[in-house]
Amino acid sequence: MTAPPHGRVLPSAVPRPPGELERLERVWRTPRGWRLVTSVNNTTVGLLYIGTALLFFLLAGILGLLMRAQLAVPDNTLLSAATYNQVFTMHGSVMMFLFAIPIVEALAVYLLPGMLGARDLPFPRLSAYAFWAYAIGGLGFFCTLFVGLAPDGGWFMYPPLTGKAYSPGLNADFWLLGIGFIEISAIAGAIELIVGILFTRAPGMTLARMPVYAWSMLVVGVMIVFAFPAIIAGTALLELERAFDWPFFIPARGGDPVLWQHLFWFFGHPEVYLIFLPAAGMVSTMIPTIARTPLVGRRAVIVALVGIGFFSFGLWAHHMFTAGLGVLEAGLVSAASMAVAVPTAVQVFAWIGTLWRGTVRITAPALFLLGFMFIFVLGGLTGVMVAVVPFDWQAHDTYFVVAHFHYVLIGGMVFPVFAGMYYWLPLVRGHALSERLGRWVFGLMFGGFHLAFFPMHVSGLLGMPRRVYTYPSGLGLDGLNLLSTVGAFVFAAGVLLFLGDLARTLRRPEREPGNPWGAATLEWLPNDCYAVRSIPQVDSAEPLWDRPALADEVVAGAHWLPGTATGKRETIVTSALAARPLYVLVLPTDGWMPFLAALGTAGFFLLLTIEWTGAAWACGIGAIGAVLAWLWGQDRPPPATQARVADNLGAANVLPVGASGAASPSWWATVIMLVVDAGVFLAFLFTYVHVSMRLDVCPPPGSRLAQPWMALLSAALLLASAGATTLAWRRPLAGSQRPLRWLVAAALACTLASFGLDVWAQLDAGLDPVAHAWGASVAGLLAYQGLHVVLLALVGPYVVARSLRRRLRPDSRATLDNSALIWLYAAGQGLVIAFALHGWPRLMG
Repeated sequence: MTAPPHGRVLPSAVPRPPGELERLERVWRTPRGWRLVTSVNNTTVGLLYIGTALLFFLLAGILGLLMRAQLAVPDNTLLSAATYNQVFTMHGSVMMFLFAIPIVEALAVYLLPGMLGARDLPFPRLSAYAFWAYAIGGLGFFCTLFVGLAPDGGWFMYPPLTGKAYSPGLNADFWLLGIGFIEISAIAGAIELIVGILFTRAPGMTLARMPVYAWSMLVVGVMIVFAFPAIIAGTALLELERAFDWPFFIPARGGDPVLWQHLFWFFGHPEVYLIFLPAAGMVSTMIPTIARTPLVGRRAVIVALVGIGFFSFGLWAHHMFTAGLGVLEAGLVSAASMAVAVPTAVQVFAWIGTLWRGTVRITAPALFLLGFMFIFVLGGLTGVMVAVVPFDWQAHDTYFVVAHFHYVLIGGMVFPVFAGMYYWLPLVRGHALSERLGRWVFGLMFGGFHLAFFPMHVSGLLGMPRRVYTYPSGLGLDGLNLLSTVGAFVFAAGVLLFLGDLARTLRRPEREPGNPWGAATLEWLPNDCYAVRSIPQVDSAEPLWDRPALADEVVAGAHWLPGTATGKRETIVTSALAARPLYVLVLPTDGWMPFLAALGTAGFFLLLTIEWTGAAWACGIGAIGAVLAWLWGQDRPPPATQARVADNLGAANVLPVGASGAASPSWWATVIMLVVDAGVFLAFLFTYVHVSMRLDVCPPPGSRLAQPWMALLSAALLLASAGATTLAWRRPLAGSQRPLRWLVAAALACTLASFGLDVWAQLDAGLDPVAHAWGASVAGLLAYQGLHVVLLALVGPYVVARSLRRRLRPDSRATLDNSALIWLYAAGQGLVIAFALHGWPRLMG
């Protein structure tokens, strides 16, 4: 063993045991044929994910061309008004929900295991479930176009247009329920990414050395956790209004349509940055390779990513300047809208500085990156314009805003994604896309884009309104609209040429890709179905540049975990900050349960929409059964207490196998899931407070408050439930577990009694959720707590069943640890509801 000047420990060449590589290949082998649907390897799932997202991009693009064909000339009759509304709504919905968010998660699922130097991310079955729920549900949602049931209220679905009075059919319901699987998929992906980035990095890859792309996806994962709950709550409220006539958004009965805008845009504006930040991370990864020099201002770029994520949550009312906000609120949001330009500019100047300092060779990825910078900066400039309130009042409902957000979204996300396709495609089968055709693709897309969307700035300033299916002649808009339509078809020609070249390239025989761009990041290490042969020790932010022999060392098995130490799929869990090796994590293998659970989830939402209630609930129960079966086999004792993971890497050559409590990835996944849960609850609570603040007297005439003693008794029962849960959680698992089962049963009984008392108290007070929005908001809080009671009614017997089967042990206690977290959260949420329903109105007087 030799020590280099900086104190790093370098591995020496040690002959590997015979058959080690063959055993590793056998454990990680990818299923073939129709059994591919059982694969949970993130690399395989990532490729399927990317392909499906590109399919939705193509389908949404076709819808966009139909819209442009309709608007090419005045008074066109190609599409009727009703058909145009469906096409318009589906174009936006598919682009935003079925392409933009999924493609960034898909690329991350595919790239991050290699980029982090891990064998796989910690929850491969969760990734598989997220993909299949998205693919099955998304295709079913898109097919509503062919039967006239596609949503037609715009991708933003503003009430009252989307209420039962103006949208009596099932079209809006397909959006509200159909979008549910996208939300579930995105959140599942975010949990995987956050835990994976924090805990499965290669040893030595500290946060300071972590690739900028991984930083961007960490920020995006956290943003999804905080942004998506608002749209989950909003869609639930609007569907409750449509299904049960609970008037959350009906002003005549105390509701407020602007409430939907608050909830929707609290998700919708951060979503712009959910799309941009992964693209920015990809750009910060590709530009140093293209310029052949490290990224200028790397630390500043990382801080800028975090800053953009923070500022993005202060911008939701940026879309509501014309909705009647107060002067102070509009001024604060306007200032935040301008302030977010500062960290964005930091990144742009860092990219320019890197290109200036380096030596750039003009390749297809370089062209798309340069095109991205040009387009995105123009979109940012118009973004500053619409952040000025008086200007936004004039331009808000015109095509100027349509031009602006296409410059931001297509320039800020589509062009970097295409650059990434050209840059990373050799990882798939070893072949790069054609450079000659790539220049044509870029030229058609770049030229067609500007021809399509730049004239919209002018037509918007001339007064062309958004969301109209035709317009009269003689307004000075004819030529501008025709130019936009021609440009859209030129852009589409570039996309088709790209897809043709992609199909041609993927049909070529597979080969080893090597490192064709001379990149510095770990995804370019030689890899197979098991990712890297050995997990590398990382000593810098540019490991392949600073250590040219690293690839040969990894292939020789000279680093961490050169084989399968336990005979199963494994990776190494490292500490969140310093990436010190902690233990070996045994990963799940391929299986049917994620696919079946996803099939049941998508079937539940889609069948519930068309009111096939029995079939929908059958699918839902099937999904729950598949998840329980999937979880039943997870929390098992480790196959060994320790495993040898290296030969010449110091004291950590032997690591423990598995961990429990806060050291376990599943514990952190549960915590993140509960943060999402709390976000949804806070949106319901915001609804209750918002409706209450609009009242002259709370509760409104015709309603009254429940008796205070009922709230106190309910709170006491919840505290008893939490106490019993805590005692059960802290009991040792080595001896008799009969007391634990009784404690779980007592906790469940107290929870059920508390919820029953809450419902009885409100019914006794004459609660009528149909008569007034205040009553509906109270019923909404109770219904959300009821969902948790149902969940606990599943969790409690599940824990008892595992105890009876002797599957709760000191070395396999994740079920108990995670169930306790869920139980304690539900009790805390119940206490907050008790105060909100009984204390808040009395404090208001």
